[in-house]
Amino acid sequence: MSKLGCTDIHFIESGIKVNGAYYRDNLLAQKLLPDMAPVGPGRIFLCSNRTVPRRIEHAFLERETPDLIPPTLWPPISPVDYSIWSVLQEKIYHSRINDLEELKTRLIDEWAQLDQSIVDAAVGQWRRRLCACVSVRGAHFEHKF
Repeated sequence: MSKLGCTDIHFIESGIKVNGAYYRDNLLAQKLLPDMAPVGPGRIFLCSNRTVPRRIEHAFLERETPDLIPPTLWPPISPVDYSIWSVLQEKIYHSRINDLEELKTRLIDEWAQLDQSIVDAAVGQWRRRLCACVSVRGAHFEHKF
């Protein structure tokens, strides 16, 4: 997501073990980077912390993206992601969800309807949220907002 728009949501099928190679070869190479291509040159790529080995994706991203933020500067959780997902959570869980397919459908529908101004506001708060995360050394800080 960015001030230029959002990519599609991509789901990982049940039973798939997401290791560095899977993340690089399937999610990054086949889904996320092609989704970002319309943004054009100068796009900046930042990942939030995951269990995926960063050295595998970092080498790939260095080759594929012109303005990679180095992994040493990646926050433990993306402040933008966190604020967007909390908005989606409120919309998705307004009533009981019966199964995984219904959850996926709601996610896709709400993501498609997400107002760009919500993304813009989250991006605009990024530095402030990141500073809050640093000040509490990665502990919970959302109660401050």
